[in-house]
Amino acid sequence: VSCMAENRLPPGVVYRPVSEEEVGTYPQVSYRFLPKPCMQCDDPPCVPACPYEATWKRKDGIVEIDYALCVGCEKCIPACPYGSRHKDDGYFWTENTPGQGKMPYEGLPVYEWGKKTTRDEEAGPMDKVRKCHFCLHRIERGLLPQCVTTCIGRATYFGDLEDPSSLVAELIKQPNVMRLKEEAGTQPRVYYLV
Repeated sequence: VSCMAENRLPPGVVYRPVSEEEVGTYPQVSYRFLPKPCMQCDDPPCVPACPYEATWKRKDGIVEIDYALCVGCEKCIPACPYGSRHKDDGYFWTENTPGQGKMPYEGLPVYEWGKKTTRDEEAGPMDKVRKCHFCLHRIERGLLPQCVTTCIGRATYFGDLEDPSSLVAELIKQPNVMRLKEEAGTQPRVYYLV
């Protein structure tokens, strides 16, 4: 919810879906909740899939989308083995209500990728492909991503994997670490402690 509010996500666009799965066998059954943001892959298949060079990997490892270059062709969506990309089809939460598209919060700017735009302007995200960006607009100001600061279970960590003294670098050395779909060869940079 905090991600949706922070990034003013419209219906149909989810940056951090959480899947729920049953683990174990009766009577030792429990649930595991697995958030699935963009994996910020070291070898992202979405980059070569974009014919307009609107997607690329930054030096810091974040896979970025330039809304000014994205034409919404959606070729990057099936290229992502994690289902992390979504098209902003232009819907509003007030769809089919008397205030459709007229609520003040629907016109507020978005700050994705560190650029202030409104959702419907030419360089904005409407009719483009969107994805998690680890709240780049926050981390560039020295803040943590919104999902990390609001996780009531304190189950989400963020940091520099290249810094061997960082907490996340220490955590991924644990034996209970996994990454999703490693067989895809994308080298995801999101790790799970299970």
